[in-house]
Amino acid sequence: MEALANCAVLNTTDSLKLSITNHLRFTLGAYIETASENDWYVATSLAVRDRVMERATQSRRQHRAQGVRRVHYLSLEYLMGRLLENNLRNAGIYDTAKQALSEMGKDLDALVQKEPDMGLGNGGLGRLAACFMDSLSTMDLPAIGYGIHYEFGLFRQEFVNGKQVEHPDAWMRDGSPWKIARPSYRQTVHLYGQVIQKFDEFGQPHHEWMDTKCLLGLPWDIPIVGYDSNTVNVLRLWQAQADEDFNFKVFNEGSYIEALREKAIAETVSKVLYPNDATESGKELRLVQQYFFVACSLADIVRRFKGGYTLPWSEFPSKAAVQLNDTHPAVAIPELMRILVDEEKLEWSQAWDICQKTFSYTNHTLLPEALETWSVALFERVLPRHLQIIYEINRRFLEGDVEARWPGDGEKKRHLSLIEESGGKKVRMAHLSVLGSHATNGVAALHTRLLCERLFPEFFELYPDRFLNLTNGVTFRRWLDVCNPELSSLITESIGSGWLKDSSKLIQLDRFADDASFREKFHAIKRGHKVRLAKIIQDSCGVSVSPDALFDVQIKRLHEYKRQHLNLLHIVSLYRKIIANPNLDITPRVFIFGAKAAPGYYLAKNIIHAINAVAAKVNHDPRVDGRLKVIYIPNYGVSIAERIIPAADLSEQISTAGKEASGTGNMKLALNGALTIGTLDGANVEILEEVGPENIFIFGLTVEEVTELNARGYNPWDYYNASEELRLSIDWLASDYFTGNQDEFKPLRDSLLSHGDPFLVMADYDKYAASQAEVDKAYRDQAHWQKMAIHNTARVGKFSSDRTILEYAKNVWKLPQVQV
Repeated sequence: MEALANCAVLNTTDSLKLSITNHLRFTLGAYIETASENDWYVATSLAVRDRVMERATQSRRQHRAQGVRRVHYLSLEYLMGRLLENNLRNAGIYDTAKQALSEMGKDLDALVQKEPDMGLGNGGLGRLAACFMDSLSTMDLPAIGYGIHYEFGLFRQEFVNGKQVEHPDAWMRDGSPWKIARPSYRQTVHLYGQVIQKFDEFGQPHHEWMDTKCLLGLPWDIPIVGYDSNTVNVLRLWQAQADEDFNFKVFNEGSYIEALREKAIAETVSKVLYPNDATESGKELRLVQQYFFVACSLADIVRRFKGGYTLPWSEFPSKAAVQLNDTHPAVAIPELMRILVDEEKLEWSQAWDICQKTFSYTNHTLLPEALETWSVALFERVLPRHLQIIYEINRRFLEGDVEARWPGDGEKKRHLSLIEESGGKKVRMAHLSVLGSHATNGVAALHTRLLCERLFPEFFELYPDRFLNLTNGVTFRRWLDVCNPELSSLITESIGSGWLKDSSKLIQLDRFADDASFREKFHAIKRGHKVRLAKIIQDSCGVSVSPDALFDVQIKRLHEYKRQHLNLLHIVSLYRKIIANPNLDITPRVFIFGAKAAPGYYLAKNIIHAINAVAAKVNHDPRVDGRLKVIYIPNYGVSIAERIIPAADLSEQISTAGKEASGTGNMKLALNGALTIGTLDGANVEILEEVGPENIFIFGLTVEEVTELNARGYNPWDYYNASEELRLSIDWLASDYFTGNQDEFKPLRDSLLSHGDPFLVMADYDKYAASQAEVDKAYRDQAHWQKMAIHNTARVGKFSSDRTILEYAKNVWKLPQVQV
């Protein structure tokens, strides 16, 4: 027993071997000689978790003793990826674990591959949240992340005849060694019912929410390990359970299915990430999901406040900061008001003051259609008391601050109201988030400017001090040290290891761009990753590609504004030119796509099919002679991104100017030495400022030019008729050549021409093609290309999530660093 106790706190090779052996024998009941590879992975993860939890206990003890203020990060997504290697490197025991396993006859790298990606997120929003959790621990900032314990992730993507087919992502099938159940912190959530006005003994009215249905929220904790830090914060995920498992009386009467009905309904709430909201029942489930995790989380925060302190409620914001990651958790605002007014009996104005001091809000989109709204009828059915509270917040706001600022101005009140009146009454969750928070931030300098000028101009005019910019970042540990250890080692050999925690030190690498020996090593590392990716492509797509070709990468969620179809039209043009001129001299190129389209987003799925159809022709046409390959890697996620990003030569960041809030893929790719081809959109603007115009390929309309073009009347047919190259590419793609059915890609053609080309693909095409010609020319001079690539890696230190989080801590949360 003494050996078991000691192994949890020691990080020697022998103690790790003992810990792994003990978990194999006593936790998993496996013989060491016959244990499966998955057994070894689980046992190794549990051995690491033992050591991590020792730090987590110390962190909680220190935070409690000091009475610290914590930030509570509310996000509907956390795209965590695999945790074993990341935790080993952050905890500083990677080499020790590798040695321990080697002495036991096992390969750590092989065990790492056994871990599934956690199905807790979709795209950039969730991956940003994961990076932020890493940085919060690394920067010694007290924090708890809150989300939903999804049984199934978004979906597993497969291509059948080039079309996306969705399958359940059963990431939890074999369990996860990183999760720890916390049943003693289970919460009860109320839904539906009715609100009754009652009077106390003094004749004062109050509201009671009655006849509700109940759900239980079971918390699961995942420890978040900081790099070179003793701080271990926690990600707490809520699993929905029925208030009663089943009706025993009905069961005994023989109605077995009916007896389990309530249990099955309850569990659907945390069953799947983003249920399809194309139907009313889907919309209702999404609203229930959002309120479920918010109600559990706030109850947990209030429990901690009331249990740990004997302070008045006015001190609540001094102990708890709550960050809303987009509008998905916005219902937290009326929920806290309900707790304070209905349960704690605070006066309304005091409750509202506490609320605004507690919450802050991050906006992630400039697309008006993406701003979340809920029909008043649905909201009233699911959360009747919360709708009353929102109406009261709105009334006081419009009659107070708005009337004082713009007396009698009904138009201003219409723009600022929390309730959208046109086209059926809807609750505007973004408006609620801005009003109920003391700070609203954009995620890139351009995004924040447009947020203030175009999305919330009246709110900005009313409360200018509440808006600020906090440019996104990524964790350099995951996106360079873990996914590109060869480059990480080269950087550390050259400038020391300090850059892993202070990314500004990467600039010291800049001077090595003129060092031929360093450039050769840098290039060899890139080529090694391209060789590995080529094997993945061969195995997953059945296509052979050359690692000496230019790897042109576009990996991100499939959406029209991200303009994968702009990239596709250029590919079709190159294909046509090669066929027309067998001797055409172009740089051999491999176009690599990775993206999922939302199941109900039919045009996005049509674009996927078009890319795959073109790929099928190009990749098997002997006339191309290897000069062009098109690859669509299925089921894009964090782990495959970790293989693609280090191998990329060119990073496609080609969204319509003014549509991408920030982007983080652009940062990860530039960090790994990929050159960007992009528009002046999102964080591309700041990447340009950092790396210099000579080390990036910028093209296309600016935000102001997009606005001007739309104002004077944009007609995509003008560009179609003026450019033969563009016209022939569209017509060829829309013909029967690629599928045998001339109507197959009619939706795509119609979106570009008949439906007005809302994201200006036609207007930007010629400039994009010209910029791609510059890329072709630049890649031929490999010495200069490597120099540009090194400058990219050296100069993107600004885009670390550590920097972003420290800015949040200083400017929004007022959160001090706490050494553990």
